[in-house]
Amino acid sequence: MRNAVSSEALDQIFRTARTYNGWSDTPVDEGIVRDLYDLLRWGPTSANSCPARFVWVRSSEGKAQLAGLAAEKNRPKILEAPLTVIIGNDLDFPDRLPKLLPHNAEAAQKVFAQPSLAEVTAMRNGSLQGAYLIIAARALGLDCGPMSGFDNAGVDQTFFAGTRIQSNFICCLGHGRPDSLFPRNPRLTFEEAGRFA
Repeated sequence: MRNAVSSEALDQIFRTARTYNGWSDTPVDEGIVRDLYDLLRWGPTSANSCPARFVWVRSSEGKAQLAGLAAEKNRPKILEAPLTVIIGNDLDFPDRLPKLLPHNAEAAQKVFAQPSLAEVTAMRNGSLQGAYLIIAARALGLDCGPMSGFDNAGVDQTFFAGTRIQSNFICCLGHGRPDSLFPRNPRLTFEEAGRFA
């Protein structure tokens, strides 16, 4: 059996980690972003499909464009955060299967030729990869502020033009300001959320 990670690591990633709404001006180095991606890319996806695509928005122009497409309450978060990543789902992910699934790419591509199956697979597995991003970011000492509340069609047109990538959610990254936290909300208990069968 493998050893579990430390209780301190579990606190950092899950138990004491919070969703931040305000950010310090400490930048997020490109090296950390690359380290973050190098961790999240190892998370499992069905057929090793890896449909998530990422736009790391850090320029003033990019932040202004993204904030302009966000709900009013989300705009200041995007403008203040040193980095906001757009997580998108690539509906053309089967094109990458010869690299990602070399032993069975042709068969998988035939399966995913069904548009409805490709779309649901991209959404499910792109969402998983977005969750891996949050876990990896917290493991590397970054705080996260994931959010919906933006114009998906506008984001797709602005940041994914000419592709079949559809925006899923966005996530501010950096070092959160403790004064921006809301009181922590409860979670469901084991019994409320599930059962053995």
